[in-house]
Amino acid sequence: MLRIEHLTKQYGDKKAVDDLCIHIQRGEIYGFIGHNGAGKTTTIKSCCGILKFDAGEIYVDGISVRENPIACKKKIAYIPDNPDLYEFMSGIKYLNFIADIFGIKQKDRQYRIHKYAEIFELTSDLAQPVSSYSHGMKQKLAIIAALIHEPQLVIMDEPFVGLDPKSSHILKELMRDICNRGGAIFFSTHVLEVAEKLCDKIAIIKGGRLIKSGTMDEVKGDDSLESVFLELEDSHAENTY
Repeated sequence: MLRIEHLTKQYGDKKAVDDLCIHIQRGEIYGFIGHNGAGKTTTIKSCCGILKFDAGEIYVDGISVRENPIACKKKIAYIPDNPDLYEFMSGIKYLNFIADIFGIKQKDRQYRIHKYAEIFELTSDLAQPVSSYSHGMKQKLAIIAALIHEPQLVIMDEPFVGLDPKSSHILKELMRDICNRGGAIFFSTHVLEVAEKLCDKIAIIKGGRLIKSGTMDEVKGDDSLESVFLELEDSHAENTY
């Protein structure tokens, strides 16, 4: 569903992402782990067609992000770590605006908006301006907007930041449901306990380079993901000197 082939993105003399290869199949929840500045957000934004990259290729369902970004964007949803929404709109106007962009029929959009707004307990707030929303409410609105066109691939950057425990649990269930219906999830997180319980596969990145990837069992074995992550970080740091 998502193939990242030898992705390289450079800012000046620094390679933010260096020859990165990751393959994500339909039905997989794929976690992306790394410390701040490791290259996670750069990778994610490149996959979404937001950032141009210097080398390599990214394919969404076999379509090149570089050559046909619009076709790719029709298949994906992107949820950033800090939702940047049109705050002058009400919640419902924003959702209808997104539905218009994706050409969602009126009947379908009404059903999906009602469904997800009820799930996230946001229905009573949809008439209010987005500027009045808390960070958590904005995150919920961004999630609903992302799911409204039933994307085949959902790409998320720290999606649980700002969500209350109940909303986090709901999002995890929705992620699994998307994969059960043949979709795929690619998301970054600093919450290693969540990644360990939720992900089918995982990739650990440091300094823009992939240092470990595979199924959860392949990556962590009998240890916790946290202990393996810290050990890999330390050993990789030692090897760079």
